[in-house]
Amino acid sequence: MGTGTSRNADGGLHGGEEREESLDQAGGQLYVSLKMENYKKKGDLIPHIYGSVPLVGSWDSTKALSMERESASMWELSFVVPPNHETLDFKFLLKPKHGYMPCIVEEGPNRLLTGGTLQGDARHARLALFKLDNEEVLEYRVFIKADRVSPFDLAASWRAYQDNLRPSTVRGIPDVSINAAPETGHENGSSASLELDLEHYVVPAPSTSANSGLVYAANLAENPRSLTSSGVSGNRPATIKEMEVIIPDPSKVYSGSGMVESKSVGTFSPLQKQDSYRGLFVDRGVGSPRLVKSSSSSTFSFDLKLDSKNKNSMPAAAGAVAAAAVADQMLGPKEDRHLAIVLVGLPARGKTFTAVKLTRYLRWLGHDTKHFNVGKYRRLKHGTNQSADFFRADNPEGMEARNEVAALAMDDMIAWMQEGGQVGIFDATNSSRSRRNMLMKMAEGRCKIIFLETICNDERIIERNIRLKIQQSPDYAEEPDFEAGLQDFTTRLANYEKVYEPVDEGSYIKMIDMASGHGGQIQVNNISGYLPGRIVFFLVNTHLTPRPILLTRHGESRDNVRGRIGGDSVLSDTGEIYMKKLANFVEKRLKSERTASIWTSTLQRTILTASPIVGFPKIQWRALDEINAGVCDGMTYEEIKKNMPEEYESRKKDKLRYRYPRGESYLDVIQRLEPVIIELERQRAPVVVISHQAVLRALYAYFADRPLKEIPHIEVPLHTIIEIQMGVTGVQEKRYKLMD
Repeated sequence: MGTGTSRNADGGLHGGEEREESLDQAGGQLYVSLKMENYKKKGDLIPHIYGSVPLVGSWDSTKALSMERESASMWELSFVVPPNHETLDFKFLLKPKHGYMPCIVEEGPNRLLTGGTLQGDARHARLALFKLDNEEVLEYRVFIKADRVSPFDLAASWRAYQDNLRPSTVRGIPDVSINAAPETGHENGSSASLELDLEHYVVPAPSTSANSGLVYAANLAENPRSLTSSGVSGNRPATIKEMEVIIPDPSKVYSGSGMVESKSVGTFSPLQKQDSYRGLFVDRGVGSPRLVKSSSSSTFSFDLKLDSKNKNSMPAAAGAVAAAAVADQMLGPKEDRHLAIVLVGLPARGKTFTAVKLTRYLRWLGHDTKHFNVGKYRRLKHGTNQSADFFRADNPEGMEARNEVAALAMDDMIAWMQEGGQVGIFDATNSSRSRRNMLMKMAEGRCKIIFLETICNDERIIERNIRLKIQQSPDYAEEPDFEAGLQDFTTRLANYEKVYEPVDEGSYIKMIDMASGHGGQIQVNNISGYLPGRIVFFLVNTHLTPRPILLTRHGESRDNVRGRIGGDSVLSDTGEIYMKKLANFVEKRLKSERTASIWTSTLQRTILTASPIVGFPKIQWRALDEINAGVCDGMTYEEIKKNMPEEYESRKKDKLRYRYPRGESYLDVIQRLEPVIIELERQRAPVVVISHQAVLRALYAYFADRPLKEIPHIEVPLHTIIEIQMGVTGVQEKRYKLMD
């Protein structure tokens, strides 16, 4: 067998004598793994190892080391050779289960392992032959691997081994449970009680908090770049009058089947298709090459360089999102790589609310998404003091002005897509076929349009939305009389209702009475592809019901105290105090919310943190487990820096995409958290999520609409509760710090 490969204390790789010398100086020890394989059923004979050093019995068969069964045909034994016995002389033997039968020693000379290299005949090294009493010969295949490991790696392995051996303190708790009443005689000590009002524990939220509910939703949309302080920029699109010659007749744009007749669809030549694949890449994590298709070859090759013009054509994502994006890039028409979600609906039907939520969701998944609100363009171009007459269909000046700003917004969105943007949310009433035809014509050959129509027949919801509009919209900021504003908006709404034409053309999604969260209907037409499918699934589960979502890390664990990442340790003394304080907090905060639920990961530090909470169902989610640190699990960052410097530096350069060896990246965590986000959106009752730092960073980033690159750096301190209030006005945040 060869000398193999080993890692020295500074993380470098060496071979042969240079490797042994440098590792000896670094204090590495010889790690030996021995395996034997035999497919014949000889269950009464157990493979053992004995040899020249005390570790393997000093040639005493009664002290031989037993191998452990790895599979039906494979036996394995691993051990570390002491530094003073680096020459190991040994043999295999078979011991019967029953002690009254003699041992069977393998045929041939002793095996000699020196400094990690097996000496002697190569065939002998690969086979072990045993002659039985009846002259039958048993043949085992032998696998021997020797490597050097640092004392730090050995210590980390031993800690992990001990943690795995220690019985879990939550093993008997089912995945779904509920504590109906406090345990008899249970008392929280004074250190764990919350005698003061909960507001006493409120601390300021960060400046980039999730308080979108305090801002008018349309103001969060993309800032118009086609407009300047003096009006329209020099390269703006033509007005509607100027565009009359190219606005298509609806009967010619759409066939009887409702499918768009676009000359650009399906007209790629083989050469064009090949060119369109140039620069295609899959991000496999920091330090790994990206997969690129060569323009001159039909095979894939590895290349570390990225075509800059296509660098934004793929989402910053992993898993299913990345796989779907690759498929869409390779198989779909060019314009399908850019998706325009065009809102349709009467005023006060929740269009902007839906646009904001959808934008936040798609950004969080890794898709470059922007929200373009036509009302924002209108206010910048024509001011905020437009009366209801401006919105009459029989007002030609008003119609031209409104169509003009819609064209400006659409032109901005398409220009952004040409620069690499992936999904544009076009937010306006778009209530007539002529307006939608104009948008379809502008998008032809550039992006795929899906109309998203919001229909609401619940008068209570409409009235509530109207009142919020009067209170928050810049259109009525200068109107001191609420009733006068209400009358004007009611007239504006009536003007739209007179000419409203429901969507029945092209690809569309209709949301009918979905706002309440109690049923409703979603209709889809001509929808296909991964991303449109995810959008439909997301919209099915969204609603406007106000409810709080409480995010908190588990109480301080023993590994937190030791500075070790990962693991499955129990709580420290401080963590146990927080566990009781949290139970008191939940009891006070949710005392009138008996339908609330508690979600934890499957790791015992979160389950223990939730254990004193009574009266609410508790659900364990594997998806809420901490980021998998792979081979670094149980290590401190200082140990990683010292023993794995390349990994340490890779993580430091890009914490978002860095994937621990045999572990996860933050992008991986986001992918497995998508079902959690969907369920949090679907829930109509409060939810308390007790999880871990990396997971809560990703969840919080969704609600706060934080860029992906910021996720690894979001502060989620121990013993602090982040309350996210979901409702009709958006997302609001409040933080409670229960302990220093």
